[in-house]
Amino acid sequence: MLNMHISRYVSLHRSLGRKFSEQERLLRQYADFAGRAGDRHTQVQRIYDWCHTASSQNVARHRFDAVRNFSLFAHAEDPAHEVPPAGVFGRGKRPRPTPTIIEPEQVRAIMTAVLDVAPQGTISPYTYHYLFGLLAATGLRISEALALQCNDLVEDGLIVRNGKFGKQRLITLQPSTRQALEAYLATRARLGATGNDLFVTIRGRAPHKVRAHVVFVRLARQLGYRGPTGTAGMRLHDLRHTFAVRSLESCPRDREAIAHHMAGLSVYLGHASVANTYWYLEATPVLLRDIAAASEQLYRGEAA
Repeated sequence: MLNMHISRYVSLHRSLGRKFSEQERLLRQYADFAGRAGDRHTQVQRIYDWCHTASSQNVARHRFDAVRNFSLFAHAEDPAHEVPPAGVFGRGKRPRPTPTIIEPEQVRAIMTAVLDVAPQGTISPYTYHYLFGLLAATGLRISEALALQCNDLVEDGLIVRNGKFGKQRLITLQPSTRQALEAYLATRARLGATGNDLFVTIRGRAPHKVRAHVVFVRLARQLGYRGPTGTAGMRLHDLRHTFAVRSLESCPRDREAIAHHMAGLSVYLGHASVANTYWYLEATPVLLRDIAAASEQLYRGEAA
């Protein structure tokens, strides 16, 4: 039973262009270990027992990460599969916060609410309004958006000159997004806002990214989208995550289309490696489950 689920899980990842050989090797070893105990579903204690047989802490962590990711996939389809908590055998990298998918009406509510932020009658409320809108429409990093200059809005789109690792790229814009940016520039001119940065405050410079995060989180709390101070919840960066997930949801569900879409999305988002783009699948179990269901017919055809 476990090997059957593993085969579908591996087939899914390979349909997305990944080799996935090391992960499959580890998962087959786990299935053999669990199968000898008669397990038909992932069990937390069995995962721990298997990881404890590893030759080193590093090997145990690799085993645990591989099986935990698989268990998330399996649990999304059948709650009988148990999922162990993250980080039990250590973390290779700083863990990413759990992402939140932001609904369109929530984005609109935040963009509307920010227009009431002080100081009224100045460019600042409009800056955050259009800044949040651009992040939602393009998936830009907040640092990339705040580094934009007025002359980076060109006929072909937006020139992102200060991407991660110093990479530069051109992103295309939907007509509605371009119209919104042009409306913002007109508002800047009407209010007498100056400065070369595209998004500016009353000081004529782009706001600091920490300030943008604070404004967004405060509004999310006021609107009931996030809990009180000290609790996790909706973040500004979730606008980027939501953009990526919605893009993947719209992808045609066949192997070649998915591979091309992932490669294109990776370039568009400015990822150093397409592996970083796959995280949006792994961090969103429901999306992974939906794509797995669409890949089921493909797997059955190959297995026949």
